[in-house]
Amino acid sequence: MNITPFTFVEMKKKKEHIKIVNSYEMPKYLKLLAVTLLISYSISTKAQLDFSPLDRKLITYKQELGLTYSCLIEKDGKILFKKESPDFDIKTSGTLGSSSQWLTAALVLSLVDQGKLSLDDNVTQYLPIFTTYGKKYITLKHCLTGQTGIESPKGIAKLFEKNKFESLEDEVNSYASKHEILYNPGTAFMYNAIGLNLAARMVEVATKKSFEQMLMEKIVRPLSMKATSFSDNDRISPSNSGSASALDMTNFMTMLLNKGMFNGKRILSEQAVANMETLQIDANKMKDIPPALTGFTYGMGEWVLDKDAHGQPTVIGFPNMYGSWFYVDKCRGYTFVLLTKSLQMESKKETYLAIKKIVDGIIPDNGCATK
Repeated sequence: MNITPFTFVEMKKKKEHIKIVNSYEMPKYLKLLAVTLLISYSISTKAQLDFSPLDRKLITYKQELGLTYSCLIEKDGKILFKKESPDFDIKTSGTLGSSSQWLTAALVLSLVDQGKLSLDDNVTQYLPIFTTYGKKYITLKHCLTGQTGIESPKGIAKLFEKNKFESLEDEVNSYASKHEILYNPGTAFMYNAIGLNLAARMVEVATKKSFEQMLMEKIVRPLSMKATSFSDNDRISPSNSGSASALDMTNFMTMLLNKGMFNGKRILSEQAVANMETLQIDANKMKDIPPALTGFTYGMGEWVLDKDAHGQPTVIGFPNMYGSWFYVDKCRGYTFVLLTKSLQMESKKETYLAIKKIVDGIIPDNGCATK
């Protein structure tokens, strides 16, 4: 067979190419190419999203939000937007208020995952005092869904009661002996601290460890929530004494967005996350909620802020309308934190909804149909 000079050159080039492929230089080349492509993709992605409208809106709302806050938006492990006060960055702890209940609910469900608690467990299995006072039909599920039926003190009475207990045990025992049942368990939703505090006390009895110790073990440390604590106040309250940073809350919400996974580690089961998102409360069951939460519905330890055309949750969270705003937009795949240093006296609901509308106009959805 005759080999032309051109064919011989081609064969020589192929042979040299094979040598390159088999050499140790190829993996380095591939790594360099991968990094280059990743950087190019990241730059192009960020270039497509213009957050200047959000930045301007936050400046406009400076008076409503206060001077000290941090705002963080994350998607697919990347920070899309960050705005910080000079003395309050995304790693600085701020007051969670009632949003503390979101973390408490996650802790309780982590123990349900382990089989140490069951949603059908009766409160009296752990707290016999409730049998004595005729509250034996309350279950753990009722506690997590705000349906214990137990009345909560209002106004000045609430302030006095909050400061008179030395422990979570004392406070929960008072629910049995001092508070009336207004509704049969499971028939009405009332927004108060009773359900989550009861659930947290069940955790203590079931594990023989303190609430905060279990929270650190099951939620805080696994999620690298380095600035999170429930002991900043004189007394630990599972329902309102929590504090965390914007970065901490982003880690927590990322776990929920990823169906219970965080950095390759399972924190909650997919079923636990699904339970939290499943609507538990019909509109006719909403008997006692603050005006700022009107229009939202409730799952299990978290609020459902929006649904698609089929009634499936697309936005979940636990907003504290008197300071901070936390939510997960499942449709667009991002987490949002606006954390203030301290709680405020007036609800900022309309301000927060206006901010979300701007963010949704910047980050495209994946085709989810809204209601």
